Amino acid sequence: MLTQKDKEKIIKEYEVHKTDTGSPEVQCALLTKEIKRLLAHLKKHPKDLHSKRGLLQMVARRRRLLRYLQQKNVRRYSALIQKIGLKKK
Repeated sequence: MLTQKDKEKIIKEYEVHKTDTGSPEVQCALLTKEIKRLLAHLKKHPKDLHSKRGLLQMVARRRRLLRYLQQKNVRRYSALIQKIGLKKK
């Protein structure tokens, strides 16, 4: 789990406006950070199937958010992909 301070730092970095906590950019950034943390855990514990299932759910949720953002605003989508460091399809 991400700590509250980590979440606040990510929200500050990716927020669209001052009171933003739920925009697709913020949600994708939080999910990406959590996915990276879980990947490191699974490298140490490859047989942890419960965590692997959670990881796959997070990846699917992030994929849906990115697809939504791409349909609504391509410019914001491209900026987010570049900022997070993901590859385009």
